[in-house]
This record gives sequence, structure tokens and C-alpha cells, in this order.
Amino acid sequence: MFDNLSNKLDKAFQVLKGHGKITEINVAETLKEVRRALLDADVNFKIAKEFTVRVKEKALGQKVLTSLQPGQLLVKIVKDELVELMGSDAVGINLDSSPTIILMSGLQGSGKTTFSGKLALHLKKKHAKKPLLVACDVYRPAAIDQLGVVAEQVGATIYEDRDEKNPVKIAKAALEVAKKDKHDLVIIDTAGRLAVDEVLMDEIKAIHHAIKPSETLFVVDSMTGQDAVNTAKAFNDILNFDGVVLTKLDGDTRGGAALSIKSVVDKPIKFIGTGEKMEALDVFYPDRMADRILGMGDVVSLVERAQEQFDQEQARKINKKIAKNQFGFDDFLSQIQQVKKMGNMKDLMGMIPGVGKMVKDVDIDDNAFQGIEVIIGSMTPKERSQPKLLNHSRKMRIAKGSGTTVQEVNQLIKQFEQMSKMMKMMQGGKSKHMMQMLQNMK
Repeated sequence: MFDNLSNKLDKAFQVLKGHGKITEINVAETLKEVRRALLDADVNFKIAKEFTVRVKEKALGQKVLTSLQPGQLLVKIVKDELVELMGSDAVGINLDSSPTIILMSGLQGSGKTTFSGKLALHLKKKHAKKPLLVACDVYRPAAIDQLGVVAEQVGATIYEDRDEKNPVKIAKAALEVAKKDKHDLVIIDTAGRLAVDEVLMDEIKAIHHAIKPSETLFVVDSMTGQDAVNTAKAFNDILNFDGVVLTKLDGDTRGGAALSIKSVVDKPIKFIGTGEKMEALDVFYPDRMADRILGMGDVVSLVERAQEQFDQEQARKINKKIAKNQFGFDDFLSQIQQVKKMGNMKDLMGMIPGVGKMVKDVDIDDNAFQGIEVIIGSMTPKERSQPKLLNHSRKMRIAKGSGTTVQEVNQLIKQFEQMSKMMKMMQGGKSKHMMQMLQNMK
């Protein structure tokens, strides 16, 4: 996420290394590189220029604090301005009305349908909502099928009417069904076009007028850069939407949409999509995103994702097993499954301060755990619960059954043993020993 922008900003700040104070000359040179980095990220020229002017005004004349180097001071100023540029504070969804009606808008291929499912799951988990997903794309039969698949994945109900070709009538009928079946959340997935046109705008405006949604969200593919900002402006002029959703932020995105869209339409970015999984949805926090852009990580979001995915009751059971030396491969596998639900692995590692830069050029496969799962799957239930049974002949059988080698089986057993010891140390508060083990595992 924003790797290219992060790298270029980091290089820009290198200009100030070794200087005792910020001067007009060295700050001008640095900000020239900052502006270039923003333009390369597809940020609007006017916004990039105004941004660097504001940073320069705040930087000039400031003396370096005792604990800071000039580069660090300028990073702090740039971070504050990035936060301001992206909206300062996180803005939530309006859930005051019942049912809460959320209207999705955006171009075809922006990710509206997938996001509708992600949002349904998010609000179901966070606010115990009972969602109804409404299929209002009457032009593509595949769109209705896709929404049906998404609804099944997140445990939501879908309302569809393949015989009705008027999306306004479909939306109105869905609201009646929602009231009758006590759905307190209605998410309306609308049709899109390849580009903004009069037919698209008239249709979305008619649906908006008929149902008077509690919240209208504009969904945009962040990989389209400045085009996303221009499209947002066109939709906002018609709908006056409440917020923006940036999808596909896990892809090779330059970041221009995230950095420009708030300034252009004066509407907050509310959510970001960070992967294909239904759980891959984050509330947008400008300060956390600024930290990530500047390579500072995002530990808070990482912890929140972990808390959402890890089952507390299961954690208690595993803690008991660890205390009794009964931690087995089934428990190890369940921990892996929960980690996988947290999202894109490279994205997760980028949330750890300092790690993002280390893995920027490393291709981290989301199927990295597949080999482990196959090996454990080739073990008998008794072997999974009692790892000490794994002698050489058993390892050979497991290797043959999983299509791996005995060396790979041994490597997994070693990783399992190290993890078991670490977890036991964490329970006993032996942090020094645990840190030593972490070093040895590298």
C-alpha cells in the first residue's frame, strides 16, 4: 500500500540528514522532492503545491528540538499536514434510523457489490445488525448472482426481482420486505457504467430520491488515481453523498485518490478495502494512514484486526493447554486460520513499524501457510494431539502423504516447538527469554 510514495518521501527526507537546523535552502530542496513524490502518486497538481507551501510555512524558522533531528521535525510537520489533507478524524456510518438504508454508488468495476457484503459483515459484527442486501443492478444478471454469493458468504439475506426492470420499484419493494422481516440494515447495490453518463446519473438520482437513504456512499477503485477524484466530483454534484469508500488499496495503488479526494469533494473517506476476503475492510483513520505512508506502521489497526478475528473462548482453551503442555498441531492450525482471516500478509507486515520497508521488495504469498496446512492434514488425529509421537517413520509417511520432504516436516516441527515455547514464556512473563528466542528464529 503506497509503497512507491513511501519510498520517495523517505528519499526526500534524506536531504536533511546531518543538518543542524532547517533553513530555507534545505527545506526548499526537500519539499521539491516531496512535491514530486505527490505528483508521481497522481495527486492533483494544485493540491500538491498547496500542501508543500503549508509545510514550508510551518518548517521555516523552527529550531530543532533537543530530541529531534531536522529530518524528524519535517516528517512530523508533513505527517500533520497529511492527516489534515485526508480529513483529520475518522467518520463513522449514520446508524440512527431503523432500518438504516445505505445506498451504494460508483462506476462499474469499482467494487460496489463486494463492498456491500463487507459492510454488511462489518455492521453485523460491530453493531449486531440484521442486513438485507438489495440487487438493483437490472442490466447484468451476473451482478445479481454475484450479490447472492456475497450475501451467502456474510450470512445476509438478499432481495432480488429478476422480472422487474425498474430499480426504483425494486428498492421500494425491498424496504417493505425489510420492515416486514425486521431487517434493521438495508444495503442497496446499484448499477454502474464504464464512465459517467446521463442515464447512470438519472437512475441513481431517482433511487436516491425515492428511498431517502440514511447514508449514501461513493465507492471508488483507488487504483484509478486522479480519475477517481474526477468521478467522485461528478457523483457528488448529483447525489451530495455522505462519504467515500476506497477499494483495492492492497493493489499497486499510487495513493493519489486517498490524498486528493477529501480536498476536492469535501467529504470524508469512511472505509478502505484491503483485500478480497469479506473481512478485509477497515475504517479509514487519517492519522493511521499518514503513519503508514511515512513508513511508521500502524500497530493500533493491527491489534484491532487481531481482536476481531481471534476467538476469546478458544484463546482461553489454548492457554489452558499450553499451561498443561497439551498444545498440539490442531491448536497450531487454528491459530494459523485466524491469522489468515486478518487480511493480506504483506499489508499486515507493513503495519509493524520498520518492517514495511524491509519487505517492500519481497513477494509475500498469501498461500504461504498452505504447505503447513497440508503437512498437518497428513498427520493422524493422535499425532496432531501428541507431537512427541512423531518418529522418523511417521515423518516419512507424513512427507509422502503431503507431497513434501522429511526436512520440511522437521522444519515445521521445529517452528511448532519454538512457538509452543514462546507462548509458554508469554504466559510466565519471561519476556527476556522470549526476545532471545525471537532473535534465534530469524
